[in-house]
Amino acid sequence: MKKPIVIVIILIVLGLIVWSFGGDKKVDTDKNNTNTDPTVSAPISETTKVSDKLSSYKNEELGFSIKYPSTWDIGASDATVSFVIPSGKSANSLKKLESKISIISGKCAFPPVTTIKERSTLKSGDLSFSMISMSNSVQGTNYFDRMYSLQREGICYIFSFSSITASPANKNVKGSEATVMTNNNKAIVESVDSQFIEMVKSFAYVVGPKGQDEASVVPIKK
Repeated sequence: MKKPIVIVIILIVLGLIVWSFGGDKKVDTDKNNTNTDPTVSAPISETTKVSDKLSSYKNEELGFSIKYPSTWDIGASDATVSFVIPSGKSANSLKKLESKISIISGKCAFPPVTTIKERSTLKSGDLSFSMISMSNSVQGTNYFDRMYSLQREGICYIFSFSSITASPANKNVKGSEATVMTNNNKAIVESVDSQFIEMVKSFAYVVGPKGQDEASVVPIKK
């Protein structure tokens, strides 16, 4: 009677040893799979420096690419790509230089404004952008905005450039120094505005990787 009991005990001990080592190996395998999982998605956006003066931004999820000056600082959220633009020269009173690309679901529409400076259309390849520009001055502060829109099916792309410039008098600058500052402000805004227009012209649609049709997926039974 003792012999069968001893055999059973030995089998139980061996089973525990096999289970223990088998469990460890499974954990190691899972760790390895985490590092080499082929289902991990590639980055949906990327920024590439094309030259000392120009960089490229591509976003597969938002479906476009553009080229912009390398000196501009870029940031992106879910449906907006923004650029903070350095003013360059110190002898100016620029308070803001900013550009944005916003992706909106629905039909393109510019904000309702009454001070339209210019309205036109920009052609770039097969694309046609609607444009408005606005200029205003309030209590010694000058505002300039230029906006483009591009419609593609149910998606609207809005491109905007905004500048805010304080009058030299607000900085207690007078005489010839005020004239120099005013000219610097104008030159910087015009230069950045030209760069912004070139960025809009560089816009191109990007087709990202095709996703899986969830309606055709058969759930795995557990």
